[in-house]
Amino acid sequence: MTPAQLRAFSAVVRLGSVRAAAEELGVSDAGVSMHVAQLRKELDDPLFTRTAAGLAFTPGGLRLASRAIEILGLQQQTAIEVTEAAHGRRLLRIAASSAFAEHAAPGLIELFSSRADDLSVELSVHPAGQFAHLIASRAVDIALGPAADSTGREIAVRPFLKYQIITVTSPDSPLATRTPTPALLREQHWLLGPSGGSVDGEIASMLRDLAIPEARQRIFQSDAAALDEVQRVGGVTPTIGFAVAKDLTSGRLVHVKGSGLQVSGEWSASTLPTAARQPAVSELVRFITTPRCTQAMIRGTGVGGARFRPKVHVTLWS
Repeated sequence: MTPAQLRAFSAVVRLGSVRAAAEELGVSDAGVSMHVAQLRKELDDPLFTRTAAGLAFTPGGLRLASRAIEILGLQQQTAIEVTEAAHGRRLLRIAASSAFAEHAAPGLIELFSSRADDLSVELSVHPAGQFAHLIASRAVDIALGPAADSTGREIAVRPFLKYQIITVTSPDSPLATRTPTPALLREQHWLLGPSGGSVDGEIASMLRDLAIPEARQRIFQSDAAALDEVQRVGGVTPTIGFAVAKDLTSGRLVHVKGSGLQVSGEWSASTLPTAARQPAVSELVRFITTPRCTQAMIRGTGVGGARFRPKVHVTLWS
């Protein structure tokens, strides 16, 4: 597959016809048809057929459409990065757990990148179980979140921030005024962020220990969305304590206390050994343990667009 072929096919998908794609790309209809024919031959899939209602895409054609956007975006991003590197600009690639990316990464990236005008930061979200492979294969420079499994790999792990996962609910919940029984907990609607959909980690362990039925669990795209739903319609959610401190103080949320409703966690920086990593990684590992950085992670207010670039493809959960 060539970039020209993927651009042609992507334009056909987006515009709904070969002719419209040809007009946008500034080539002939035959040129677009040739690129599509080459893709069909290489992939052994018709990709789409013409019907009275327009183009009907095969399952393989729809899959290719999605991948084509990612590949072309990555090609463009790579071209930009190569140009920037040629002019002395550095890139730091960070993998993060969903919880770290939501609650701590913005403040960290803003403060750290502000120290160096020649540094761009790329953040992607992955399950912690993939951290060791991503680091060892050099797909990322550093992983932030639960410690990477270093079994059989040369991975350096440095803990930097402890936190508490607590359980919260709305003020009018039956859990707000008394210590709940296990049976009452199992009757509640548990509204969870992305980490709640993982098979490992502190929240997954908490739910298993409490024997919360899967039918009572709902997964949201972020912890913030789950918390908003709790405040709007009720329910209960486990979340990182420092992220809801203001809501607890104001009374918008209530801390539910009881056995198994609070667990401790710790985030770590996982990297290649010191001699094998780039200087920016070592700078971040040293910086991330400072009090100033800890406050930035807890109180972060977002990242300037000029310094931060999310990856083309971000995995929220597996």
